[in-house]
Amino acid sequence: MTEATRALRDIDLLQVELGVIWRLDDRGRLPGPEDVVIGVAADGLIAAVADSVSDTLAGRLLDLTAEGTPSPFGTPPDVLEGCRALLGGERVAVSGGPSYLVRPPVRFDVPVRVLRSDEPAHVRLVRPLRPGNWAPGEWESLCDGGEGAPWAMIVEDGQVAAICHTARLTPAGAEAGTWTSPLYRGRGYAAATTATWADLLPDLQLFYSTSADNRSSRRVAERLGLRALGWLWKLTT
Repeated sequence: MTEATRALRDIDLLQVELGVIWRLDDRGRLPGPEDVVIGVAADGLIAAVADSVSDTLAGRLLDLTAEGTPSPFGTPPDVLEGCRALLGGERVAVSGGPSYLVRPPVRFDVPVRVLRSDEPAHVRLVRPLRPGNWAPGEWESLCDGGEGAPWAMIVEDGQVAAICHTARLTPAGAEAGTWTSPLYRGRGYAAATTATWADLLPDLQLFYSTSADNRSSRRVAERLGLRALGWLWKLTT
């Protein structure tokens, strides 16, 4: 963990993660499709509003959030329904999920080798093994060290069994993205690749987030002992 991470409160780290995931513009606005994202930690609330929302409405939403109080982990904050009403009431969809801080070193041992993007031989091995859910151009970029890199993977039976890649990357931090083939789920491969991925980015603040109902993804955080930062609530019209 860096000295900068030690100095930040959970709500500050959640603010960093929000910026990493959504790559906010120079006004701190979301690119969409969400209209509002509210971050809730034990020590505060934060919010960001989409660029498509009028300045007047954006000000009202941000002011309302600033007056709110933190809620227990996974419980909607008191301001959420007020923000929803300002955006249009019942037609506004609400979703969300937990966010975690990844603090290397983290470990999860499995009886197979975890491949790394900083090993040329590993890159050559996985290049022809593109899973069907990756577009050819995206896979080539990943293997060439572009979008999605660095990464960690597990290969079994001549196919990619699990991947942890860099779903988002900014100078402030990185967000993990994981995928495990249905044939290899339940073996801890997502946790093992995420642990190796974290070692590849030692100088950044690293985050892992998921949806509330994704139990397998939340299990990865539990297996790695990741510290929960809070909850990101998304309001979308």
